[in-house]
Amino acid sequence: MAFENLSTKLQNVFKNLKSKGRLTEADVKASLKEVKLALLEADVNFKVVKKFIKSVEERAIGQDVLTSLSPGQMVIKIVNEEMISLMGSETTELKLNPPGELTVILMAGLQGAGKTTTTAKIAGKLKSKGRKPLLVACDIYRPAAIEQLQVNGDKQGVPVFSMGTKNSPVDIAKAGILHAEKNGMDVVILDTAGRLHVDEDMMVELEQIKDSVPVTQTILVVDAMTGQDAVNAASAFNERIEIDGVILTKMDGDSRGGAALSVKAVTNKPILYVGMGEKLSDLEQFYPDRMASRILGMGDVLTLIEKAEADLDKEKAIELSKKLKKNEFDFNDFLDQLAQVKKMGGLSSILSMLPGMGLPEGLEVDDDIFKSTEAIIHSMTLEERSNPQIINVSRKNRIAKGAGVNIAEVNKLMKQYEQSKKMMKQMNSAMKGKGKKRRAMSNLFGGGNPFGF
Repeated sequence: MAFENLSTKLQNVFKNLKSKGRLTEADVKASLKEVKLALLEADVNFKVVKKFIKSVEERAIGQDVLTSLSPGQMVIKIVNEEMISLMGSETTELKLNPPGELTVILMAGLQGAGKTTTTAKIAGKLKSKGRKPLLVACDIYRPAAIEQLQVNGDKQGVPVFSMGTKNSPVDIAKAGILHAEKNGMDVVILDTAGRLHVDEDMMVELEQIKDSVPVTQTILVVDAMTGQDAVNAASAFNERIEIDGVILTKMDGDSRGGAALSVKAVTNKPILYVGMGEKLSDLEQFYPDRMASRILGMGDVLTLIEKAEADLDKEKAIELSKKLKKNEFDFNDFLDQLAQVKKMGGLSSILSMLPGMGLPEGLEVDDDIFKSTEAIIHSMTLEERSNPQIINVSRKNRIAKGAGVNIAEVNKLMKQYEQSKKMMKQMNSAMKGKGKKRRAMSNLFGGGNPFGF
């Protein structure tokens, strides 16, 4: 998961700060030196880091901070505020013309960044909001680019306009707009060609398209896993074709986070969305304040609520909450919750959004573990699923044989089952906040834990 290493290092720095009753100027500078190193290791742009540390230091070495009752918390608050400012302060929406007036969105990016898939994701989001999008295949160079767009368009229920590979991208864009106008569509999304690297031919082609059709928004798609290369690419595109916003893809991968923390400061263009997975629904609105909160280990309950509202089966959640109150949680529920957790991006993703939460030691949640777990539960009898306490050694041997695993895997699952009960108590405690967050969780999940894992 993006930011994992950075988040761990920053939390360790803040833990040391909070452990001190009073802070000296030397304490603050020493801590900020560690923050600086953590940011540089996360591949954040050097100039951005230098400016960020200077801003934090100027605010943190004030008399009000050093003499406050909780100076460590005050420094963390300042870091949080400066990090939000670094990523854009406010959430930026994709700008669309009013319904009935045509909006033209030009999608640009290097090959391999996930531009074509992201283009279809954007179309799906706009369709869900009542717009009538048309995808236009302007990439005439990459093998199967047109077919990929058509397949993804079909999955989203969005039409795709194509003229094959014999016409120029400019002519295809013009014809696509005419097609949209004739057929009552109000958003045209142009999927343009990328290259492995920034080159003159690609830039000239993008300039020609922008000169030939009325582009409303130019959106750049960059791969977050490429770190500063993504930021450099964003700068190059912005200088030539003036982009309006950025979408960061592969944020669910092993990216260090540098692109997300640098791109706004370097290009002065906002991050609009982040791609969090391969599925066409895995595109999240970018909220600077929520992202900063997650990086600093403060959780992101609002995003968790939104994901739950979109993905969870509410009736099952309410039914589970009733069973939890009666202490009747069993392996049938465990199986149901595995499916729910996978829909929401996995347990680690969920826990990363809860303040102060993390994976219990020894608990693994990769896809292979899910498959093995499901096989083991399916090998149990209905009685064993409903009453896990009756599963003795002989039953474990039979279950292991039926699932094609060794008995150690069954023992591990039994241990995880017990851990899940403890985790549910932790998660319930974490969700017992005040105000809007608490009420939203309570209303959505019937007062119980929605995940059951």
